[in-house]
Amino acid sequence: MSSQASMLKPVLWERLFEKASAPNLSLQGRVRQMLVSAILSGHLPPGMPVPSSRYLADQLRIARNTVVFAYQQLVCEGYLVSRERSGHFVSDTVMEGHSGPASEAVAPSDAGGASGVRWDERLRFRPSRQRNITKPRDWQKQPYPFVYGQFDQDLFPTAEWRECCIKALSVLDIRSWAPDLITHDDPALIEQIRTQVLPRRGVWADAEEIVITVGAQHALYLLADLLVNEDTVVGMEDPGYPDARNIFASHTRHLLPLPVDEQGLRTGTQLLGCDYVFVTPGHQCPTTVTLSMERRVSLLALARQADSLIIEDDFESESRWGEGAIPALKSLDRDGRVIYVGSLAKSFAPGLRIGYIVAPPELAAELRALRRLMLRHPSAYIQRAFSLFISLGHHHALLRRQSQAYQKRGNELAHALARHLPDFKAIPITGSSSCWLQGPPWLNAMALSEAALAEGVVVEPGDVFFMDGANAPRNFLRVGFTSISPEHIEPGIARLAKVVDGQRRAAEDLAVCPGA
Repeated sequence: MSSQASMLKPVLWERLFEKASAPNLSLQGRVRQMLVSAILSGHLPPGMPVPSSRYLADQLRIARNTVVFAYQQLVCEGYLVSRERSGHFVSDTVMEGHSGPASEAVAPSDAGGASGVRWDERLRFRPSRQRNITKPRDWQKQPYPFVYGQFDQDLFPTAEWRECCIKALSVLDIRSWAPDLITHDDPALIEQIRTQVLPRRGVWADAEEIVITVGAQHALYLLADLLVNEDTVVGMEDPGYPDARNIFASHTRHLLPLPVDEQGLRTGTQLLGCDYVFVTPGHQCPTTVTLSMERRVSLLALARQADSLIIEDDFESESRWGEGAIPALKSLDRDGRVIYVGSLAKSFAPGLRIGYIVAPPELAAELRALRRLMLRHPSAYIQRAFSLFISLGHHHALLRRQSQAYQKRGNELAHALARHLPDFKAIPITGSSSCWLQGPPWLNAMALSEAALAEGVVVEPGDVFFMDGANAPRNFLRVGFTSISPEHIEPGIARLAKVVDGQRRAAEDLAVCPGA
């Protein structure tokens, strides 16, 4: 090995290998990633020799062939050059097109520094100050994660999803999804939604009525951007979905809270003053109750009378047991007044971010045009992989497995709550993937969630779901069960009950000595 390469001491190669390469890659991939990082960061400048394959293999304690193959690939990609009898060197041209460091002659204030910018005068509003659902970043490390709507590694169809991703990388498929679709979507996914997904909810739509989105929230933002101005009245379930509330609140000053009970949204003359009504009739967010058939009919009649539109968020549409599935509100729509929003990936991998809107053709065309301004279109590769996932039967099989698993977990949770927290009122679990809990009047759910987290239990305080944050009740919780194994449910609720007992004693002491 040359004297230049020896400047990088053996310990540095070991540290680079640990720090600059992902452990989930193959050893060959890790070597390549380490060297690319070292080259692009300047540790290995152009023209510098790299260690011999034998030397580097010895330092990293891996097979020499692994390094040889990594070097060959980096030569093919232009990072290294091979010189006969001299070894491998960093290519002289590898950094062409890269900008150098900023000139020291440019003062920070001249380089775009923010010290003189008054952002409060420029920002239209502050989305960071809206009330949002929050979850601990390390919730997956906690022993009792009663979090809602998160990835469940035990149910993720790894082999099936990998199969579809590999199939989507065939030559013919690549030619189909690699070009810029501009305002269009993958026709294969549209066809699967139209023929396989929507009919299960009693919804029938033509291809031009379906728009793919980057999740349901993206769908709601598109609709708000097109349909809502500062004088528009939007009716919202209360308690309701905070992200939808924040989206609409960023477009209008007029949000009308609509009360919810055990039959879902209460219908009445107050709906006649709404231009749009946002509802979650399948499993109301967050209470999980299902909108009764009588109220569905009433809601559609009121919308017709007021000449208003209904935005239906049919999240968790496939997750129901006991009484059986109820068709979507959209299935009853005969006047085109229901705009339907659905999600494909929420049930098993929310990180995939695949949703869709079903809307009349005129509105759908404008949604695609607006989407083009925002992000062109969702990843065509993911769309193609998902179309294969549905067409090969994996999606339906997954939903069936999830329904069975969630029913078991829901039953475990109901029994644990009845045993350990008998003074909490729980909405009966007939589907969905969470339970809405009302604690005793003295309970402060925010303080409870913080104290419970210290004990490894993650629950969500419910005040964020109410529109009036200042006067929201503080004794509600949402307890999810998709991300916790069945055997951990009762021990987790038992531990939560101990935290509740501690808070109860503190509340009683405060009541006896209010000045303490």
